Amino acid sequence: MPNLSPIVVFLLVGLVKTAIALGLLLGSVAYLTWFERKLVGRIQNRWGPSRVGPFGLLQPMADGLKFIFKEDITPPYVNKPLYLAAPLISLTLALTSIAVIPFSPPIHIGRLVTAVQVTDVNVGLLIILGITSIGFYGIALAGWASNSKYSLLGALRGGAQVISYEVALGLSLIGVLILARSFSLQDIVIAQHGLRWGWLPNWNILTGCQFVAFFIYISAAFAETNRIPFDLPEAETELVAGYHTEYSSMKFAMFFMAEYANMFTVACLASILFFGGWTGPIFGLGPYSWQAGLLHVFWFALRIFFFLFLYVWIRGTLPRFRYDQLMTFCWKFLLPLAIANILVTALVVALRS
Repeated sequence: MPNLSPIVVFLLVGLVKTAIALGLLLGSVAYLTWFERKLVGRIQNRWGPSRVGPFGLLQPMADGLKFIFKEDITPPYVNKPLYLAAPLISLTLALTSIAVIPFSPPIHIGRLVTAVQVTDVNVGLLIILGITSIGFYGIALAGWASNSKYSLLGALRGGAQVISYEVALGLSLIGVLILARSFSLQDIVIAQHGLRWGWLPNWNILTGCQFVAFFIYISAAFAETNRIPFDLPEAETELVAGYHTEYSSMKFAMFFMAEYANMFTVACLASILFFGGWTGPIFGLGPYSWQAGLLHVFWFALRIFFFLFLYVWIRGTLPRFRYDQLMTFCWKFLLPLAIANILVTALVVALRS
């Protein structure tokens, strides 16, 4: 690229990274549905998808075609602009959050030095929290615009749930920020690099005494993504399908994809904040070589897979909470615990310094 201006190179690299990130995320979302159906099938002593392709591996493609060719029904008396905008808002914001996730430290490709993420900003954590908070508007608009009591009740439940658990989730991250002293996701990972005492990984959950914060984070994240045992906005036994009851075809699929994309984001954040992100052995390779970059991506992917497995495992194991239990668990248990964790972490850091 000797004849290209730096601005053109910057734009080209940005477009390539955006296309790769979106492709990987959409592919992961598609095959996460296959993985969940397979794993839940094993938990329930059945096979799961097994007909379409070897081991059912082509099932996500069949599901995608099914959604495209299904009849697209728009109920009468809906607020059509908001009704159509709701799934688009949910999916767009769910896909946007991947932009600030660091999959590896910067790598050198010839004379080009680039971060293995779409964009590296020094307030990446705040951006993700902001995007995921705004994502609730898709649920709220879907429930209100559908002109259905079931949908409206699901949206109201989702609003109360997101507002409540967003507080606990945000407070659970303050301990990590005190230790890292930065809002940059890349800096948070770098702060966990290396070993302590020569053998123990320097992860926040192990050496930062943040196992309490991790429990609060993962509990709040399950509620934020409307997953069992906190899937009250969709509870099919009570609300048919909750906020997306009146949606069909690709509009329903967009809500479906948004939920799985949010699961992927939660798994990435849990890996970065508490389990060292992309850190791991590179077996003597140059720290900024593309080969080391691939190894870093591999270690990060293993952590993400663990959290996605945890999501599905809990779905196949735990029953749904009652709504009063959901709210009580947040306000009377998680919130005081998060505040106590902040005080203890601040005290420990102050005494160390």
